[in-house]
Amino acid sequence: MPHPARLPAADLLRVCDETRTRRSGPGGQHRNKVETAVVLLHRSTGISAQASERRSQQENRRQAVWRLRLALALGQRSEGPLEGRSQLWESRLRGRRIEVAADHDDYPALLAEACDHLQATGWDPGPAAAELGVTQTQLVGLFRKTPQAWEAFTRRRADHGLHRLA
Repeated sequence: MPHPARLPAADLLRVCDETRTRRSGPGGQHRNKVETAVVLLHRSTGISAQASERRSQQENRRQAVWRLRLALALGQRSEGPLEGRSQLWESRLRGRRIEVAADHDDYPALLAEACDHLQATGWDPGPAAAELGVTQTQLVGLFRKTPQAWEAFTRRRADHGLHRLA
């Protein structure tokens, strides 16, 4: 079964509970009259994400899905042994570089794969980067793309007694 961060939005929504609610903040009367805030709860992991900054429920749902995929990538490890690099990872390799923007739909799935390899190496980027076919700088740079990913990376390294990377 694929990591939940790899699921397309429609498939991910099928395995989540969605709650719609009103939230305070900018947006005027429309925001106060309509339940535009979206909270998603991934049933099997208990990981949740929400979005309420947009006036449209559809835009908030899209943002909540992206945030949930990111949270799943960082908080849920794949079960079973690792079997090399995924086709998605291979498709994003350019030499020893991994190319993906932080706001691209593939980013959470690539991050989940990187986390799985790092977990297997005790959060040492050297061996994980070698397994993934990228440089250590590229692997660490993947986590630097978002504050949530960087915070999770540094926290996990500290949990394993490793020093903080600058």
